[in-house]
Amino acid sequence: MRQRTRTRIADGVIYLLLTALAILWVLPIVYLLYTAFRVQPNTGIINQLIPENLRLGFGNFARLFRATDFPIWLKNTLVVSISSCALTTLFILMVSYALSRLRFRMRKPLMRVLLVLGMFPGFMSMIAVYFILKAMGLTNSLLALVLVYSGSAALSYYICKGFFDTVPRAMEEAAVLDGASQPVVFWKIILPMAKPIIVYTVLTSFISPWCDFIFVNTIIGESSKYTVSLGLYKMINAERNGFNDNFTVFCAGATVVAAIIVTLFMAMQPYYVEGVTAGAVKG
Repeated sequence: MRQRTRTRIADGVIYLLLTALAILWVLPIVYLLYTAFRVQPNTGIINQLIPENLRLGFGNFARLFRATDFPIWLKNTLVVSISSCALTTLFILMVSYALSRLRFRMRKPLMRVLLVLGMFPGFMSMIAVYFILKAMGLTNSLLALVLVYSGSAALSYYICKGFFDTVPRAMEEAAVLDGASQPVVFWKIILPMAKPIIVYTVLTSFISPWCDFIFVNTIIGESSKYTVSLGLYKMINAERNGFNDNFTVFCAGATVVAAIIVTLFMAMQPYYVEGVTAGAVKG
């Protein structure tokens, strides 16, 4: 009885702690949605916490799309994210397959070097990347963002390589005996079997340029080339009282950005989980 009582008390404490953490995690999301849909005039963040009356509507979203350049920012973000995602996914799949299947000199040292380089945060190279792009005349262009986001794609090879390590070699050997070359084996045999890891790679490659602010703020200076993260930042800091005046519109923009990526993740969640678990079998 004592052991059972102790177990119940421990379970109760754990559940209480998890409930408190869940409330802390969900509260900012609830406040973001409430602020995005609220109708009351902007009166500052503190006054918004205790509204006099609760009225919700879509006025902030209408103002977001009509009174700001949010549609242009959203289009730029989609162009950069989709282009970077396509290139990054292609690079990761090819590098991972080569490191998984091919045996060549310096293979393991190269894998170690790529793994170590991938541990360094990207913003450490921000200044060097900026001067390189400036020398090439690529600043203030969406192409520069695509090159920056996809240039280090090979550093994220390990999950995808782990998936390819689980694919039986007998299938590739049979295709080679039938006269298929290595590229044909990769495109016709391996990729159709790699749907989970492809979805995982697409999602992880899409979210980075979608949410990035540091590189965009460094490389882009023209308002017509802003992405949503930089555009919303500039909008809310456009004037002295811009933060309070535009805070509800800012929350509306953040809601739109979050809704798109959440919808994408929810639609592909089964493949995402399958890709992560399959790629974690071998390193």
